[in-house]
Amino acid sequence: MEPDKNHSKHNPGPGKPLNLFGDYLWAEYNCRVLKLPINAGLSCPNRDGTFGTSGCTFCAEDGSAAPTTGSSPSIIEQMRFARSSFKRSDAETRYIAYFQAYTNTHAPVPVLRSLYDSALSDKDIIGLMIGTRPDCLPDDVLDLIASYRKKDFELWLEIGMQTMHERSLGYLNRRHSHGSTVDAVMRAARKQIPVCVHVILGIPGESWKDMMDTAEEISSMPVMGVKIHHMHVIRGTRLEELYNRGDFKTLSLREYVSCVCDFIERLRPDIILHRLMGDRDSGTLVSPLWSLRKGTVIQSIEDEFKRRGTFQGFMVDPFTEHDLPGDGQ
Repeated sequence: MEPDKNHSKHNPGPGKPLNLFGDYLWAEYNCRVLKLPINAGLSCPNRDGTFGTSGCTFCAEDGSAAPTTGSSPSIIEQMRFARSSFKRSDAETRYIAYFQAYTNTHAPVPVLRSLYDSALSDKDIIGLMIGTRPDCLPDDVLDLIASYRKKDFELWLEIGMQTMHERSLGYLNRRHSHGSTVDAVMRAARKQIPVCVHVILGIPGESWKDMMDTAEEISSMPVMGVKIHHMHVIRGTRLEELYNRGDFKTLSLREYVSCVCDFIERLRPDIILHRLMGDRDSGTLVSPLWSLRKGTVIQSIEDEFKRRGTFQGFMVDPFTEHDLPGDGQ
């Protein structure tokens, strides 16, 4: 089955150095599109004993749940709560149901189908995003996700890659290998499922080259989107213990801006950037505090690209062929 919409053909608009998700959505739907974060009540195999019980080194107890999910176990109520939290606007607005917290494929297919269908019952929903781990994507779950593909519908499978380096995955206590990520991405691509991978810049022990190698690895894979996070320290995590002990330092704003621009220069220009930095509220963030000024950071990244005169994909060899979805892989 050929994709109705080939995300991989989207490139930055004229004069724009970055292929941003917001620009992509506006071009596709000609209206404001917002994500409604959902906590489906699913756990994580790195917490429930399937693989481990301590969780990832950097992960908080809320499993990256957004505050806009509210406290209700009802998906419909969570979505209603999230919509009410957005700034009011007279502009037409559509929504993407975003299964964000924990591992949203860590359940039997009938359970997952019921959860996804519940979120899609709202007439204003034009998309489905599912966040998960690469080692929680058996073929029957991928078949279920692929069944939601249709014209004029935004489907994304978000996979927590974090890095390509095994020693860093060990430091983060991820309990999966990079091979698991490659396998999951390739199997999803064969089923025409658009994949967005999450990566972290500034993992303790990683060099500049390590991070650039991860960018080049992503560009060699059939990945359609990337979410870039900086390594931030959240209260109550194992990472906070290591940070307070003085085992590592987080990147400065200047270091991060330089690094993320270098990273993006090595990403294929067709890859859509869903995020340029991590997000955390002041009550739970330990370091770096500069990330509380999100607008300033984003502007600094854009200014750095202008100063350099470069753009996304600047360092990518245009003659290198990559295996992308739809290429018979």
